[in-house]
Amino acid sequence: MSAYFASLNLLKLAKNLPGGVSQGIIWGIMALGVYITFRLLDVADLTVDGSFTTGGAVTVMLILAGWPAWAALLVAVLVGMLAGLVTGLLHTRLGIPAILAGILTQLSLYSINLRIMGMSANKAVSVDKYRLLLSSRNIPRAILIGGIFAVVLISIMYWYFGTEQGSAIRATGNNAHMSRALGININAMKVLGLSLSNGIVALSGGLMSQYQGFADINMGRGAIVIGLAAVIIGEVIGNALLGKHLNFYGTLSFVVIGGILYYLVIILVLWLKLNSNDLKLFTAVIVAIFLAIPYLRSQRISSFAKFRKGAKEHA
Repeated sequence: MSAYFASLNLLKLAKNLPGGVSQGIIWGIMALGVYITFRLLDVADLTVDGSFTTGGAVTVMLILAGWPAWAALLVAVLVGMLAGLVTGLLHTRLGIPAILAGILTQLSLYSINLRIMGMSANKAVSVDKYRLLLSSRNIPRAILIGGIFAVVLISIMYWYFGTEQGSAIRATGNNAHMSRALGININAMKVLGLSLSNGIVALSGGLMSQYQGFADINMGRGAIVIGLAAVIIGEVIGNALLGKHLNFYGTLSFVVIGGILYYLVIILVLWLKLNSNDLKLFTAVIVAIFLAIPYLRSQRISSFAKFRKGAKEHA
């Protein structure tokens, strides 16, 4: 055991942490998209596993075609919104349950993403040949650019979901029956929310493809789990630190922080020389733990309240 710990290199861990932060920010941006459906709409949307890859594929192919990186990202967002639109229409117009509608769209996106990349499983885009917004070769710049995207996006979301339309989306997820009674077109709000969510996810996929220097057909596999992990971790940490003082802007900020913390845990797991094939298992365990924390905390408070009530009655 002592030999195992002696083999661990703290310097290597310290060198890998900035890279974990840069990737965590990108995944945190993706988690903002997941937050819209998971928390605001109360919908389990599995489209993101496909739309994340779509964003990466569209971005890389357009950059290879000579488009500037910012314009390629913009198109990627629009295509991601189109994917969310399809899921929304399958759910609202054809009556397919949201989770199944997401699975159908995700499944179809696999073939679509292959066609986008010219029937190739991956496409590379080198920072040596093209002007990319960020790259793993320049971690400080990647953190800066990713941070700017995150701050701007959080600010836009904070403003938008305070508008009448944004409030209608939140009301739809909170109480669909009451929203319909108030004259809100809940089907339109669901479609809009799903579109916005997958547009943000595609933006994250476009940033990730530039960061890693390629788009891969499987780059979005498990994205929904990572997004949920970031959302849950961010909410738990935010509530623990700020409690009742945590506002909507703070919640969105902690979602991105959750993405960073999640990826730092992954860096730590790899540094501990645990089997990388078990990463999905570790992810599932992490998500389960953070999902359970609010429930266990509420149970403890409830049990304590019952104990106090019982003690007063006996007194």
